[in-house]
Amino acid sequence: MLVTGHQPNYLPYLGLLAKVARADLFVVVDNVQFVKRGPFGFQHRAKIRTAQGWHWLTVPVITSGRFTQHINEVEIDRRLPWRRKHWGSIRRNYSRAPHFCSFADFFRRLYERDWERLIDLNLTVLGYLLKAFGITTPMVVASEAGIEGRATGLILDICRKTGASAYLHGRHGRDYADLAAIRQAGYANFVLDFQHPTYPQVYPGFQSNMASIDLLFCSGGEAGLELLLAGNVPRPLDQVDATRTGG
Repeated sequence: MLVTGHQPNYLPYLGLLAKVARADLFVVVDNVQFVKRGPFGFQHRAKIRTAQGWHWLTVPVITSGRFTQHINEVEIDRRLPWRRKHWGSIRRNYSRAPHFCSFADFFRRLYERDWERLIDLNLTVLGYLLKAFGITTPMVVASEAGIEGRATGLILDICRKTGASAYLHGRHGRDYADLAAIRQAGYANFVLDFQHPTYPQVYPGFQSNMASIDLLFCSGGEAGLELLLAGNVPRPLDQVDATRTGG
């Protein structure tokens, strides 16, 4: 069984959905430290396509005095009108997309709800997106399954507690995972070096790495899944230098 894991991102980008689709089981890593900025700070923000190029949608979260909080502990700052702004931005920029009307009702209702915790918002969005694209990979939540650890230790615990035989890394996973140690523990290493699809967007000129709703609204679920998976096939990493970290 090929298992993969990732933090629950807000309106995740397509590379995460491709990794989930190519795995036999997906572990939502909700019990690691929340990262607000930097290359991994996408748990509360995402990019959408606009006439000017792209725009951040950021969920306001409470972090003051909570710098070591886990993702599943993060509270949304409900004093700010982020829900109205996000839905307004999505509707304004995607209302002319060919498939917007097919999926708009879910997002309208999503932003009508007064969310308290970021994890609940993200899991609801992720579950809907998987269904909308026709991705049937089962999903478990790390904190509920007793999975814990950091970096390579986390991956090993995921494999042990899910009965996996192999782990699917993303492109950046190889930067922090000790692939040799994983192999020595009896688990095969696979990688999905995600190649971003191109497709007609609402505005001229293609912008990659948008939130996955961009593909959903522009291409639909079935055609979108075909584009998402085309050329994105896991490959084994059999030759791992035991003296290196990553690969």
